[in-house]
Amino acid sequence: MNDSILQELRQAMPGLALRTDVPFRDITSFGIGGSLPVMAEPGDDIELSRLVRFLNEREIPFLIIGAGSNLAGMDRPFEGMAIRLGRGAFAAVAIGRNHITCGASVRLAELARTAARAGFGGLAELAGIPGTLGGALFMNASAHGRAIGEWVLQLCGCRTNGSIWNAEGSEIDWQYRHSSIPADVILTSAILKLPAADPAAELERINTEIAARREKEPKGRTAGCIFRNPSPDEPAGKLIDECGLKGFRHGALEVSSEHANYLINHGHASEAELLTLMVEIRRRVAERFHLYLEPEVRFADPGTLDRFHDAAPAPRVAVLLGGTSSEREISLRSGRAVADALRRGGYRVTEVDLQQCEITPAMREADVVYPVLHGGFGEDGKLQRLLEENYIRFVGSGSAACALVMDKIATKRKLNDLDLPTAPWGIVTTAYRDFPANLQYPVVIKPPCEGSTIGIIKVDRAEDWEAALDTAFQYDSVLLVEQFVRGTELTVPVVHDQVLPAIEIRSPHGFYDYDAKYVYKEGKTEYFCPAPSLSPEQTQELAAVTMRFFKEFGCRDILRVDFLMDEHGKFYILEGNSIPGCTATSLVPKAARVAGISFERLTATLVQAAQHRKTEQA
Repeated sequence: MNDSILQELRQAMPGLALRTDVPFRDITSFGIGGSLPVMAEPGDDIELSRLVRFLNEREIPFLIIGAGSNLAGMDRPFEGMAIRLGRGAFAAVAIGRNHITCGASVRLAELARTAARAGFGGLAELAGIPGTLGGALFMNASAHGRAIGEWVLQLCGCRTNGSIWNAEGSEIDWQYRHSSIPADVILTSAILKLPAADPAAELERINTEIAARREKEPKGRTAGCIFRNPSPDEPAGKLIDECGLKGFRHGALEVSSEHANYLINHGHASEAELLTLMVEIRRRVAERFHLYLEPEVRFADPGTLDRFHDAAPAPRVAVLLGGTSSEREISLRSGRAVADALRRGGYRVTEVDLQQCEITPAMREADVVYPVLHGGFGEDGKLQRLLEENYIRFVGSGSAACALVMDKIATKRKLNDLDLPTAPWGIVTTAYRDFPANLQYPVVIKPPCEGSTIGIIKVDRAEDWEAALDTAFQYDSVLLVEQFVRGTELTVPVVHDQVLPAIEIRSPHGFYDYDAKYVYKEGKTEYFCPAPSLSPEQTQELAAVTMRFFKEFGCRDILRVDFLMDEHGKFYILEGNSIPGCTATSLVPKAARVAGISFERLTATLVQAAQHRKTEQA
């Protein structure tokens, strides 16, 4: 920023506080980097808006700085202006009758104490988090199950073009360590609606939390946690620690021996040293756990984050979801859940709502395609065959196994050939509707190539037979009729040749249909894992049968096998599912978590398996 523009700014905004040659050591807790040539400190949102407009009109870049608790400075001079929000209205707290209005630069500990003295609670759990309210809101800071976003009534800010921005707290999507506050918004203040609390008791809770946090946090110059946690089940510090990196040092920076997600600046560490160390940590964690850590620390240099990603790139994954089958809505939910889990694991994800069986540009550009298409061409092997023919790596079983597992009638024939246990069955068609001679009521009618229990009908009496057929024939002209087995519903997942714990399913009306899976009109379905009705011997038997199904049907990566166990303890295989659901209520993630495998690790390992598979085997 040259002297003439600086002089012009002083004339345009004579009251604006300006500083020159400001060391990052003086304005950040980390102390990384050199100095800022020019830094402005506006006193309120009006002055901020005027300043931002001035800079935009002259195409001068600017850097917003709060308390500097999670900011890493830069080695080269910043070619623009730094704007620090730390004085005036940005640091003020106003107490109302039912709410608190506070500036974005107010530190959380100070805010919690001020609120407590005024008789407000809700912030004690967050009081130990370093940094300001603005930073906490952007990342929806959380601790002990409490997140800042749940208290937000209204947000105020300024967009990077200088225009005023406001939003209701209810308009923001508050997620774990993330919010939907637009990236081009500079938060200036927030209105919080907090619960009433006894001041003395709340202050004691705040002081206890701050003391506990200080006791756990490493001493020395840090930026707090350097990487985001992929999820509550995958804390970054634990992953780094298990890679043996505590005490690892590069230049003046060291991975803390007390908490591996903290880096200690022992001297005048440079941004270059920080980048090298962070890339090495990301590489080591990715090699061992297939999770790519994302920075929690914010870089002053906008190009540093790109250099970080380029030095240790995560695989590009195209998640296929939606489709055109009757299971489209379930596929959309499953696919989005998988995509979100992979993003939390640091992967570069593109979601593709595939409307026809084709190879799209996004699929060709991806390192791995991850089909989460339930039913139709996405699960019956047609898409998998197309991917194989185009030498594209993908998650899940190949085309032949998908086609076999998807077809319930073909599955029944294969089970009989292998002498694997399954209930008696028969076939009806639109041309031959007679009740199968080898069966007796009650029976279950199943369209052979539908999933998610769509189209399945239980028929208890002969007088209901014809009406049930009329309904079921809407899905297919050939139907499987299976002897109903009264007993316990069980399902067993397999991931990478590992049988996961069995899940016992207890439907509120004794039949695990679409309502019991997703709708719950007749009550909530209960899931128990490990299955309490199984003895150790039965658990072992069920695992062996599941693994035999997995291998004999030629499956790979992931499979779920559904069973019934009758009152005598005999197992009957109902069907397999080569692309099992991955919604919040889906079964494979439930079993994986019991086995100690997070959803993030589960999806990541499936991508890695596909990526390292030879394309001729894809």
